[in-house]
Amino acid sequence: MTRICIVSPFAYGALTGGDRGHAGGVEQQTSMLARWLARRGHEVSLVTWDEGQPDGEIIDGVRVLITCRRDAGRRFIRFIYPRWAGLNRAMNRADADVYYQNCGDYFAGQVAAFCRVKKRPFLYSVASDPDCDRRLPKLHAIRERVLYRFGIRRANRIIVQTHRQREMLRENFDLESVVIPMPSALGPEGQALTRPAPPAVPRMAWVGRIAPVKRLEVLLDVAEQLPNVQFEIAGQPDVYNDYSRGLLERVRHLTNVTMHGLVSRRHMPILYRGATALLCTSEFEGFPNTFLEAWTFGTPVISTIDPDSVFSRHGVGTHVNSADEMAAAIRRLLASPALWLELSQRGINYVATHHDPERALTAFERELLSLVDSKPTAGA
Repeated sequence: MTRICIVSPFAYGALTGGDRGHAGGVEQQTSMLARWLARRGHEVSLVTWDEGQPDGEIIDGVRVLITCRRDAGRRFIRFIYPRWAGLNRAMNRADADVYYQNCGDYFAGQVAAFCRVKKRPFLYSVASDPDCDRRLPKLHAIRERVLYRFGIRRANRIIVQTHRQREMLRENFDLESVVIPMPSALGPEGQALTRPAPPAVPRMAWVGRIAPVKRLEVLLDVAEQLPNVQFEIAGQPDVYNDYSRGLLERVRHLTNVTMHGLVSRRHMPILYRGATALLCTSEFEGFPNTFLEAWTFGTPVISTIDPDSVFSRHGVGTHVNSADEMAAAIRRLLASPALWLELSQRGINYVATHHDPERALTAFERELLSLVDSKPTAGA
């Protein structure tokens, strides 16, 4: 039995079903990995923010260790205390043989520093293309960029989602990495073998955080062009500011747009099965879980990003560059049931072939265990 600690501060909501708190793609992946590793017989700890849960709570075999409340402490010093101090205490309580963290933020540096002192291996996983960009566009504070660079350079191994990310890491940071395709976070259960026809009522789904990078405004531009098509939004704002409030106000004036808020994991299959297509309007992504989930249920994808050129190479979706192009792609899909059925079946086949959960999670386990066997030392 191997002791594995996963650091994912926002993952408690995903571990408990995704109907509270933040439950983005990173959190879905890490909670899925945690539960799978626990079922394999490993001793798994998941380090998260304190969201009111008891410290040491066991969920599906995973021990949840809390750091502190995200809003705890005084301004200017809370970064050190209680946040960093609480993280170190939680990781120390885990007493793991190997530590894992996914997402390009300052936590990478904090986990790497802990592992360096404790002489424990650290496996880092890239979550999005900007994590591989030397400019680090998602990190605005100097301390965040410094800690992130420290973290990836001290990681004993790096996992990436796509070949593009591997090339970006080489070019921008001179670092090598291992490509492991992400598994569908909804898992294989209930996977459709085929969908015989699109839904009778044209319905487009949009799933994600309401944040500038996700560009919900593009979807609303499309909805204005297609008043006879229904649009359903599953997600909530990262923060309630002028940007998010403006979008929510705009939604209230669009009769063909429904805002569902945060949708629990158990209800996501209903959303995907009822959708004609999944729409993605993001500025950048890694390899979105939402794509894998939509394809699992035979739902075509129309997107402003094409990770690893999967649309052009495998014909599993439509890549567009603007709201006008997205509206045109929707019209073509609605006008041709044969095209819809072809994309639906291609998506199902692609996920089954390239993103099988058991194969992908076994690859993660193999990397974790190989680091334990390598016994890194301080300064490695």
